[in-house]
Amino acid sequence: MNPQPSEPQSDALPVELLPPQTTIIAIAARVRLVQASENFDLDLRVASQATLLNGRCVRLSTRIKRFAGLISSLVSSIPSGAAMRKLIFSLFYLLFSTAIVSAQQYDLVLEGGRVMDPETGLDAVRNVGVRDGKIARIASETLSGRRIVHADGLVVAPGFIDLHQHGQDAASQRVKALDGVTTALEMEIGVPDVAQFLQAKAGHSLINYGTSASHVAARALVFGAPLPSGEILPKSGPATDRSATPEQIEAIRQRLRAELDAGGLAVGMGIQYTPGATRLEVIDMFRLAAERALPVYTHVRSVGRVEPGSSIESISEVIGAAAITGASLHIVHINSSCLQDSLECLSMVEGARARGLDVTTEAYPYIPGMTAINSALFNPGWQEKLGISYPQLVLPDTGEHLTKERFEELHNSSKTKWVLIYANTQEVVDKVIPHPLVMIASDGAEGHPRNAGTYSRVLAQYVREKGTITLMDALRKMTLMPAQMLERSTPAARQKGRLQQGVDADIVVFDPATISDRSTFQKPMEPSIGVHYLLVGGTVVVDDGKVVLDVFPGRALLGPSKRAGSKPSD
Repeated sequence: MNPQPSEPQSDALPVELLPPQTTIIAIAARVRLVQASENFDLDLRVASQATLLNGRCVRLSTRIKRFAGLISSLVSSIPSGAAMRKLIFSLFYLLFSTAIVSAQQYDLVLEGGRVMDPETGLDAVRNVGVRDGKIARIASETLSGRRIVHADGLVVAPGFIDLHQHGQDAASQRVKALDGVTTALEMEIGVPDVAQFLQAKAGHSLINYGTSASHVAARALVFGAPLPSGEILPKSGPATDRSATPEQIEAIRQRLRAELDAGGLAVGMGIQYTPGATRLEVIDMFRLAAERALPVYTHVRSVGRVEPGSSIESISEVIGAAAITGASLHIVHINSSCLQDSLECLSMVEGARARGLDVTTEAYPYIPGMTAINSALFNPGWQEKLGISYPQLVLPDTGEHLTKERFEELHNSSKTKWVLIYANTQEVVDKVIPHPLVMIASDGAEGHPRNAGTYSRVLAQYVREKGTITLMDALRKMTLMPAQMLERSTPAARQKGRLQQGVDADIVVFDPATISDRSTFQKPMEPSIGVHYLLVGGTVVVDDGKVVLDVFPGRALLGPSKRAGSKPSD
């Protein structure tokens, strides 16, 4: 839906944003000295905006009235002449005015930018005041701040939210920040150990982070083949290809419960990487998610047009599991899971939603995909399913096109190596990205340019060059839609993906005329250009186009078993 542009109440200040030392916002204050018969009367006029504070309507602070009375009494007791009394009144006026200015001071003001909020439809030149990690004010009038950032000619928007980011290392976070991303989550597969992941990231993250609980890792653990440190995908073998017994399925469920208790945001499933998982095992995992009122994020079972095992069948399987269990469903990278049938798969999602099912999806704006070459995705039959052969597999670090012999060497290796898969077309991608149900997610990891350039690429190619998406719709796909998906997992997401008073100050400031991806398959970590400033929780992490060193304001987004939005020190 496209809400009509609307103007927020620019003078309204949310109660929770009032400075703790201040009980009113004074709009005007005037002290008038009146001399009559060598006596002075204090005429203090304060017009105050009625502001809700703790559920009550507060007008004039009794503390200020008492202070004024005290000053008046002191002045009356001074034995000397008018000059001294006039001086005291002047000092009082200065002190009172300073207190008012201090109450309206912001940590940072983004001045004169084109402020865009996909939820309200606001698209206007405004000033944005940030205080204590929140957007405290959006107004047309001038705001006072400790730092003023001039945003003339720049777009001020909610920071981008990436639901599908595998690269969680510092280098990946830096290029994500320069691509406008303030929150990057590992939701497709999830990490093998949620508690360990959260502990390692706490206090060391440039941007916000979080993860799902990994069915793939839980299954590998139960089958006696735990994933090596730093890996998220198992090597193809018995642990991926065998069916689980009822006892093993229950053990997998118990592991997933523990991972959700540790802070997992959802159940993450890579069904194509565990082909031994039966339809019943998949349904059981959906049932677990439904028990916790959490979604399932899934890479579907198969791809292509060969039956059985087509993309259509695979999308049907997970939509059916959602219908049976009531779990919310998010299908990852529908562009690479459905290839030439992507539009048909999108029509299936559309039909499921029209009948009351909670199904969402995402895509990235690149032709090739990328995955581990020793994974079960390359089990026998992959060429027929994908409609490609060895030359369409390319090593990202060297550009080597594989032969049969080289493929078998790498596929049989215990060492994980990433490979680019050229199975899609630009025509398909160009039809998928503008679709109204598709949100943007990068599937980012080192080796593929999507890690560094996804969001700038959408803005450069589909908004500016091709004109197939409006700027507001592109922002919606990158901010509000993923935030609303995350709301199924944590109430903290209600503070993300919007540019409104009272929400988290996760903000991107970019030049719509120049923003562009520069990452290539030869230089996949080349950062994007055009992002001038990026704020994470009110902290500047990109300043005048450069990443700020040694700041780590990123916070964890946590599932309902843990407190959402915890501080890094928690």
